[in-house]
Amino acid sequence: MNAPASRVVALTRPLDRPVVLVGLMGAGKTAVGRRLAARLGLTFADADHEIEAAAGRSVAAIFAELGEPAFRDGERRVIARLLDSGRGVIATGGGAFVDPQTRAAVKERAISIWLRADVDLLVKRTSRSSRRPLLKRGDPFAILTDLAAQRNPIYAEADLIVDSVDISPERMVDRVLAALNERVSQ
Repeated sequence: MNAPASRVVALTRPLDRPVVLVGLMGAGKTAVGRRLAARLGLTFADADHEIEAAAGRSVAAIFAELGEPAFRDGERRVIARLLDSGRGVIATGGGAFVDPQTRAAVKERAISIWLRADVDLLVKRTSRSSRRPLLKRGDPFAILTDLAAQRNPIYAEADLIVDSVDISPERMVDRVLAALNERVSQ
């Protein structure tokens, strides 16, 4: 979905549920989510940061020490807790929405938005961080291409799709707000 270039300042109607941002790592979920929440005067939560706080260790350490299944279990519980907290903006980890239980909870209790980005942009953005455990397993382009092939059909189940492109996070918030305005005015 491509939103108008003009600045979208607010929603035309208030939200009655949380907004959950989904998509691959590097799509801009945290950067856009934090700014979206600020613009709407809502709380913001990054699910990965909440998982780290609950576990007392980094996502990378959880993956290394306990494995991906243990991480996904903790992620499922943390996202359920965040959804229960009410209105706000939640940025999920890249694999969260792929989990059937998490996806069902999000679909039932939130408005989900897929920040859809092409692999070249994801590689560009994720190359700046060493905190991506899945990308430490080999060639980031190949890994992200495989993840996109597996996950994009699932992300497409989100309530809204907003293309994440190489623009400022503030302009991406405008795109998200335009999509939300279309949704809440229906």
